[in-house]
Amino acid sequence: MRTIRHWPLGAKLSLVAAPFLLLALFSIAVLVWMSLQIEGGAAAVNEAGRMRMQAYRMVLSVGTGDAQALPRQVAEFERSLALLRLGDPERPLFVPWDNTVRARFLAVESGWLQFRDRYAGAEAAAGPTLAADAAAFAGHIDAFVASIEVHLSQWTSFMHLLQIALMALAVVGAAVLVYSGYLFVLEPVGLLKQAIHRIQGGELGARVECTTTDEFGTLAGGFNDMAEQLQSMYRNLEARVHEKTAQLEEKHERLESLLEVTNLVTRAVTLDELAVGFTQRIARIARADGVALRWSDESNRRYLMLASEGLPQAMIDAEHCLQAGDCHCGAAVGTPGARVIPIRQMPQGRVAHCTLAGFETLVSIPIRLHDRVMGEVDLFFHAQIELAEAERSLLDAMTVQLAGAMENLRLNALGKEAAVSQERSFLARELHDSIAQSLAFLKIQVQLMRDALARGDAERVQHVLGEIDVGVRESYGDVRELLMHFRTRTNTEDIEPALMTTLRKFEHQTGLKTTLTMHGDGLPLAPDAQVQVLHIVQEALSNVRKHARAGQVWLDVHRQPHWRVEVRDDGLGFHGPEGGVDETHVGLRIMAERAERLGAGFEVLSMPGRGTSVILTLPATARPAVEVPLPRTQAA
Repeated sequence: MRTIRHWPLGAKLSLVAAPFLLLALFSIAVLVWMSLQIEGGAAAVNEAGRMRMQAYRMVLSVGTGDAQALPRQVAEFERSLALLRLGDPERPLFVPWDNTVRARFLAVESGWLQFRDRYAGAEAAAGPTLAADAAAFAGHIDAFVASIEVHLSQWTSFMHLLQIALMALAVVGAAVLVYSGYLFVLEPVGLLKQAIHRIQGGELGARVECTTTDEFGTLAGGFNDMAEQLQSMYRNLEARVHEKTAQLEEKHERLESLLEVTNLVTRAVTLDELAVGFTQRIARIARADGVALRWSDESNRRYLMLASEGLPQAMIDAEHCLQAGDCHCGAAVGTPGARVIPIRQMPQGRVAHCTLAGFETLVSIPIRLHDRVMGEVDLFFHAQIELAEAERSLLDAMTVQLAGAMENLRLNALGKEAAVSQERSFLARELHDSIAQSLAFLKIQVQLMRDALARGDAERVQHVLGEIDVGVRESYGDVRELLMHFRTRTNTEDIEPALMTTLRKFEHQTGLKTTLTMHGDGLPLAPDAQVQVLHIVQEALSNVRKHARAGQVWLDVHRQPHWRVEVRDDGLGFHGPEGGVDETHVGLRIMAERAERLGAGFEVLSMPGRGTSVILTLPATARPAVEVPLPRTQAA
C-alpha cells in the first residue's frame, strides 16, 4: 500500500527558503574572506611602502655618514621583509602570492642583499652610483607593490560583483518567498473564503478543491465534510420539519383529548351522562369501531356495562353483565396499562360475540383508583392494530380521569345521602319529641272514650272529649311551631336578627310580651352553632308557652367573655330536676342534647311561683366563625 507523504506548510516554506538562505550565507562567507584578503593585501602594500621609505632613509644615512642609525635602519628593513614573507598573526597582513608577486618579491630580496652589502656594511661609503642604486632598489619595491595592488583590484572588483549578486539573490529570494506565501497560504485562504461566501449565500454545494496535503489541505477537507453534512442536514430538514410538526400535532391532539375529557368529568352530574359522554369521546379519539365501558363490583367478579358505542345490540344485550373469566373482557389482571388482545388468536370456549361482530382486535384498559380495579374500558377494532407508547399513555390518562370522576360522583352521592339521612333523623327526632307524644296521648284518650261509651258513662265521655280537644290543639300548635322553626334561618354574621324574628313569632302565637337584651360585643358564632342555639331558645320558648303560664319573657344574650344565652319567664315555675335532666322532661332533654352537641354548659333554674331560667354557656372555641362562611342551614 502506497503511503502518501504529507508535507506541512512549515516544511514547504522551509524548503523554498533554504537554497536562498544557503546561497546568502555562502556569499556572505566569500565576502568576509575577500574582505580579509583585501585588508591583508592593503596592510602588505602599506608595509612595502614603508620599506621604500626605509630604503631612502638608509640612502640618506649613507650619504650623511650617519653610521649609528644605519644598523638600526637595516634591522627594521629586514623585519619588514620578514613580515611580508611570513605574514603577521596578530593582524590581517599577508601577501597575495602568485608567480609574479613571488618573482618580484625575490627581486626585492635580491636587490636588498646587493644594496645591504654595498651600502650597509661597516665601511660603507657614499658613491656616485648611490642615487641610481637607490632608485633601482625602490623600483623593485614599487613593482612588488604594483603586483599586490593588481590582486587587490581584482578582489575588489569581484567583491563588488558578489555584492550585486547578493542583492539580486535577496530580491529573487523575496519574490520567491512572496510567491510561495501566495501559493501556499493566500490562495488556499482565498479559496476557503470564497467557499464560505458561497455557502452564506445559500449555495450549499460549494466545495474547496484540495490540491495540497498541508494544514490548508486538512482545513479544506474539514470544510468540505462540514459542507457535506450541512447539505445533508438541509436535504433532510424538510422531512424533519414534517416529522416534528406531526409530533406536535399529535401532542396537541392528545392535549385537546385530555382537555375534552376533563371538561366532561367536571360538567357531568350523573353517572349515565359521564359514561355515555366518555364512550363517545374515547371512540372518536382512539378511532375505535366499538367501545364498551364496564364497571366492576368490589370483588371484581362481575362486570356491568354502563355505556357502549358502536356495538351491535345483540352483543350489548348478551354482555350486559359478564362474570369474570367468561370473556376476553372482564378479566381482572394485576398489571396496569392497556392490553392489546388479538381476538381470533385467543383460545376458543369463551363468549365470542366480538368475533361474531367481526372485530379483530380488542384493547382493554383497566380503570384503576388507588391500586384497585374499578372496571375497564374495552376498545374494539375491525383490523389488527398495535398501540404506540404515546397512545397507551393517553388512554391510561383518560381512564384515570374517568375513575376520579366516578369516585367523585360516588362520594357526592354518599354525601347527599348522609345529609338526607341526617335531616331525616333530625325531623324524626323533632316529630318524636313533639307530635308523637301528643298522638300517643290522644291514642290513650281514644281508648278511654271507647271504654266510657261501652259503659254508657256520658260524663266520662265528655271529659275525654275535652282532653282529646286539648291534645289536638296542642298537636296543631306543635305542627305550626315546627313549620315556623323549619323556615327560620340563621345569619352568617350575627344571630341577633334570627333571635328577634323568633321572639316576634312567639309574641304572635302567645300574646306574651318579650324583651331581647344584647350585652357586649364579640365575634359572631359559627352558622352551625347559631342553629343549635336558636333551636334551644325556641324549645325554651315552647316550654314557656306550654307550661309556664307566664306574663312576660326575657331573652338575655352576653357576648363577652363567653357567649351566654338565658331565657327567663315569670311563670309558675317548678321544682328543678336534681342530678341532671331525666327522661320525664322531654323538652329539657332535647335542649340538653343540643347543648352537649355544642360542647356547651346547660343549666335550668326554677322555683315554684318564681319563674324559670334556662341558661346556655358556650365554650370559647365555639365563638370565631369568620374564616370560611358555611352555607346557610334551615332551622328545624
